[in-house]
This record gives sequence, structure tokens and C-alpha cells, in this order.
Amino acid sequence: MNKKKAMPLARVSVASLMSTLLLIPAANALETTGYFRTGLGDSSGSDSMRCFKLQGAQSKYRLGNECEQYGELALKQNVFNLDDGSAIGVYGMGSFFNRYDRTPTFNGDNGEIRAVQAYAYWNNIAALNGGNLWAGRRYYKRNDIHISDFFYWNQSATGGGIEDVNIGGLKYSLAFSRKDNQNQKDFQNRIDFNVAGFNTNPNGSLEIGVSYLDKPSNQPNANSGVAVTLQHKQANFMGWGGVNTFAVQRGQGPGTALGSTGDPTLSSADVSYRVVDYFDWQISRYWGGQIAAVYQKDERPNGNDLRWTSLGGRLVYGISDQFKFSTELGHDQVQAPGGTRKLTKLTLAPTWSPKGPEFKSRPEFRLFYTYAAWNRAAQQAADEFDAGSALSSTGTFGNDLHGSNVGFQIEQWW
Repeated sequence: MNKKKAMPLARVSVASLMSTLLLIPAANALETTGYFRTGLGDSSGSDSMRCFKLQGAQSKYRLGNECEQYGELALKQNVFNLDDGSAIGVYGMGSFFNRYDRTPTFNGDNGEIRAVQAYAYWNNIAALNGGNLWAGRRYYKRNDIHISDFFYWNQSATGGGIEDVNIGGLKYSLAFSRKDNQNQKDFQNRIDFNVAGFNTNPNGSLEIGVSYLDKPSNQPNANSGVAVTLQHKQANFMGWGGVNTFAVQRGQGPGTALGSTGDPTLSSADVSYRVVDYFDWQISRYWGGQIAAVYQKDERPNGNDLRWTSLGGRLVYGISDQFKFSTELGHDQVQAPGGTRKLTKLTLAPTWSPKGPEFKSRPEFRLFYTYAAWNRAAQQAADEFDAGSALSSTGTFGNDLHGSNVGFQIEQWW
């Protein structure tokens, strides 16, 4: 009799528990964020727009120089609220990419659709002094220069970790991963350790990051590697209401990617150094912009040393509360075997910005004119490594060392 009574009690307890879990309200409504840009253009050499990027440079200046339709849509949902104020939830993001002048299939040679983020999190854990736990595929601690879309310190990965644990006023993070992105062919164990929150001076803070890449046991020609980054941010720099960011990086072996996973066949004799500085400002409602400088030196024992220098800026002037004029000038230079490659790009873009004239106000509906000039060494490098590209002699502009685009673009984020 006792056993017969116990069984329905157990069933009732499980049913009650399941009902309770299903009825627990989410901590927040479903949150959405996203990014979208599209447009069209024409070049002086053909009926289609072509973009200008120097061979050996890791980025290009964006304004009037993007030849693809691109979008991101992210969904975030807290599933449970816990008594300590923490929240358990899930996050996902899809990206959509399609080249200009291609049928918008977002597939094959035209483009791609990717689930670029999909992870679970437990945020604001009291036992971790407000720290977080996460596992899955994630854009993790990405740092970029907006005007060139250069992600100079990018620890994104498929893995998991503990993030922003407050100890003595500093925030500690530790992540383990094996794969940076879906296009990475060779897996390699990577450990990223970050400490942020060093107060160096009034309105200034320092963050330190170390990445260690373990030698893969199943790849006989692979090696271990390491990368170190020091980054300083200065708020209200020069009293202009913006932030100046200065970073110094060094990596060797697979760590030469300086934050992400590089070529696993590189050895400790392969070393890369990088210095980055960029400043965002908004002096007033009508004056804003960004200026950036990058210097990178790649030392390779096989003689393929590279020195990349990049300097550029975007100035945004508000003509009225809804109209602004953007000007972007950028110069890239790469010293490499075979000569010094050079590319300079200038863009003028009258813009309708219904949410305000500030530098980062979106959406923007912009017309643009872009002019670029490059030297013969840049053309020869394009012929060798990227035949048919804008700078190559087999591309849109032929043997010319200059070209231009005119077009229209829409950009929005939320």
C-alpha cells in the first residue's frame, strides 16, 4: 500500500515541477538587435562597382568602398531569473552576405548565410561577483576600428568560458576554444585570458590579454603559439567627448593572428607586431568623426617580411538635424618583397540621417563618390595574388593606376 501511494505522489511531484518550469516567465521579452546595409554603384571602368583594397593590408576604408549586401539579425532570450539576480538564457545570430552584381541567393559564389553565433549564458552570477558563464559559438571580446572594419583584437570562438569576474576592482575572463569560425579548417586548442579595469589615470583604463595556442597532436607540421595585447582607453580625450584607444600587440607562431588563431604551421621564429591607435569624437551635435592609424610588422624567416602602415579618417559635418556630409580619406602602404605598394582612397558622401547628424547615428541614406589611386607595385601584387581585382591589370580599370565609383547605400543598426 505504501508503495502504491508513493508512485502517484512521485508522478504528481514531477508533473508539478514541469508545470512550474514551463510557467516561469522569462526575465525579459525577446530582445532583437541587428545590422543591415545594401546599395548599388557604378565604376568608371565598367557597369558595376569595384572596391579598392591593397594586397597585404588587412582592411580597407569602408565609406563608398563596400561591394556587398550584408545583414545580421540577433535574438536574445533570458529563460530563467534566479534569486541571486542572475539570468540564464540563449543568444543566436544569423548573418546574410551577397556580392553586388550577383543574384541575391546568398549562396555559393554569390554569398552565404551563416549562423555566426549560437550560445547559452548564465549572466550576473552573485557567486562570481557579477561574472558570467557561457558556452557555444560566440563573437567574444571583439575590438574593431569602425571606419575600416578592422577587427584587430578578436577572440571570437566556439568554446566556453567564465567572463568578467570582479576581483579587487579588476575583471577577469578565461575562455577555452578549438575553432574561431565555420571557415577554419584546422582545429587548435586556444586559451584566452583577459584582465580589465586597471585605472591608469583620470578617465583612463588598461586591459591586458594573453592567448595561448596548443600544438595540435594530429598535425605533424603544426606548432604552439602565443599572443599578448595591451590596450588603453582614454575617455573624454582632449575634452572632445570621445574615446581614444591605443593598443600594442605581439604574437609568434599561430599567435601571429594577434588574438585569433593563425597559421598552425608557423613556428616561434615567425613573429608579428602591431600598434593601433584610433580616436572617436563628437565635439558637438554637428561635428564628429574617427581617425585611425595602424602599423604592423611581420617577420618571417623565409624572407617574406611585410610592413603594413595605414592612416585614415572620417569627418562628419551636420548640415541640419537630418542631413550631414561625410568625407573619408585613407592611405595604405605595404613594404614587401618586390616593392612598396601604395593605395589612397577618398570618398565624399552627402547623407540623409533622419535620427540626427551625429557620427554614429543610423539609419543613413547616402550618395557617394569614391576616387582611388595606386602605384605599379600595388598592381603587380594584385596581378600575382588577386587577379581580376580592382587594382589588377586584368580588373575593371585595366592598366590604369586609378579609378572611381559612384553609388548609393543604406546602412542601419539597432
